[in-house]
Amino acid sequence: MYDFMALDRPSTPLIDRGIALHKMIRLITMGLGGEGYLNFMGNEFGHPEWIDFPRFDNRLPDGKVVPGNNNSFDKCRRRFDLGDADYLRYRGMQEFDQGMQHLEEIYGFMTSEHQYISRKNEGDRVIVFERGDLVFVFNFHWNNSYSDYQIGCLKPGKYKVVLDSDDPLFEGFGRIDHNAEFFTSEGWYDNRPRSFLVYAPARTAVVYAPIKDELEPIDG
Repeated sequence: MYDFMALDRPSTPLIDRGIALHKMIRLITMGLGGEGYLNFMGNEFGHPEWIDFPRFDNRLPDGKVVPGNNNSFDKCRRRFDLGDADYLRYRGMQEFDQGMQHLEEIYGFMTSEHQYISRKNEGDRVIVFERGDLVFVFNFHWNNSYSDYQIGCLKPGKYKVVLDSDDPLFEGFGRIDHNAEFFTSEGWYDNRPRSFLVYAPARTAVVYAPIKDELEPIDG
């Protein structure tokens, strides 16, 4: 994504799609990829170019020649300034990467033994899974947004949004209310003992966490 990445000009459907999927793919990889998360340099903000180290032509033992790049340094770099530029859309993707790392620091979900995929709906293009105490909801549909979408969960009580790929900070459209609380209902759904209702906009990923009520101190 080279063009239309400046904030002083309107975005395009192609750019909106690329930014949305870039965030979703990285979060689902982090959520389901095991205990580690490997990021190639620059991918955290969608670096628009490949990296190519200087090299000459290389002749293999069988006689074949692997073309070089004339020992060029042109692509031997990473433009980390793009992710730091507050006038470019790359900044939002970098902020989302930091948001994912912050989520792990707080909840430690990557090292949790609890992992359960409760929904893989091909028609809705929705994936829901639990990792640790968190519930991840991915809507990969390109057009359909779902109101009052029921998702299963393990723990009872109320939940809150702790990460939202549609947050304007992450170059999203701000369709999720971060002040809302979501209350569970008893009863089996998607093989989970409880469930709650959410709004799942198209091409978004939202992470929910249980709210732990603070007990008031007892006067002695």
